[in-house]
Amino acid sequence: MAQATRLSTVAQRRIQSELNEWMRSPPEGCCLESCEPMTSWVVIMQGPEGAGGVRLYSDEVFRVRIDFGEQYPLDPPDVIFLAPAPIHPHIYSNGHICLDILYSGRNGGWSPALTMSKVVLSLRSMLASNTDKRKPPGDAEYCARVGNRSPKLSNWVFEDDKV
Repeated sequence: MAQATRLSTVAQRRIQSELNEWMRSPPEGCCLESCEPMTSWVVIMQGPEGAGGVRLYSDEVFRVRIDFGEQYPLDPPDVIFLAPAPIHPHIYSNGHICLDILYSGRNGGWSPALTMSKVVLSLRSMLASNTDKRKPPGDAEYCARVGNRSPKLSNWVFEDDKV
């Protein structure tokens, strides 16, 4: 479980606003398991049916942890799948996700305009578009090297937009 983070006033207001919106209108296929402390959410996500009726993940349920930092929404939160993570070419066994919108910096696509509802819908879409259940290349080596540290400390290269 994540430690409580001291939040800026902007972060507190934004997270509370997103939480209120989530409670009014949760994203399709998702529900909030916990949000205590407010800086750490756990989302339960139903695996989506894929395009053309492909059912790679539709009978599975996943848990996603979202840890907000003190500078949210200027900085993205840490977003990881809790064990067992989906078997997917962009999701490592330790739950780290190679998806540009989860990261800032020169390669990242994070925007403060993104909300956690949009993020989890993007994760469901990423699962739905996959056609081959396989782990990312170098999964075991990556997980051994980084362990459970923040995925934002990894140097991600986003070049595959097919899945």
